[in-house]
Amino acid sequence: MKRTERLHALFEMLRRNGSRGCSAERLAGEFGVSVRTIKRDLASLESSGAPLWSRPGPGGGYGLALGATLPPVSLSPAQAVALMAAVSAAPDAPYADLAASGIHKVMDVLDPRTRARATELAGRVWVNPVPSSPRRIRSALEEAMSEQRVLRIRYTSGDGTTTTRDVEPVLFASTGGRWYLVGWCRLRDAMRWFTVQRIERASVTKTGCTGHTVEEVGAPPMNARPVNGTGESG
Repeated sequence: MKRTERLHALFEMLRRNGSRGCSAERLAGEFGVSVRTIKRDLASLESSGAPLWSRPGPGGGYGLALGATLPPVSLSPAQAVALMAAVSAAPDAPYADLAASGIHKVMDVLDPRTRARATELAGRVWVNPVPSSPRRIRSALEEAMSEQRVLRIRYTSGDGTTTTRDVEPVLFASTGGRWYLVGWCRLRDAMRWFTVQRIERASVTKTGCTGHTVEEVGAPPMNARPVNGTGESG
């Protein structure tokens, strides 16, 4: 890991730990460097304006003031390209259009040298994404999920049966290369997984969801995890 990337990851680790803080020894072990190197990195963060605090003695360590943020220019070219590649390879992902717009904003605020390097590196990454669902369908699914309102869909199952159902959206899931809408099906009175590409029509109703939770869906598939970073070390 390059030093610029390590500094960003170090900042994020301290931010996630909040008021608990981390010892220099733990940070050094996490990033596979010496305690001396970590302390030098911490000094660099502090000199760049990061609001670091430290507590001496047993149980002490280093942390960040609540709400601390790094400017977007802290991204490395590789990090910027990683974001572009992830979005380009998954156009069917929920909120992919918003993610693409966000990446353009990130690129706009990068310093010219970093932006040029990121653009050159991006030309070395090719993707051949699977066809995405119509934008109107994805927009309806995204709105229903965000607003927690009942979604009316026309759906064709794997055996060719077509039905119209009212669904309370609970989560989006990606597994086996496909995206699914997981929700409480009012027709079947049970939790169901709907392949997004098999949804032929979708509209958001004015009816609010009744409060079905992610826990009702059960554990994610073995190779899946939430995108909020749950389960990461730190």
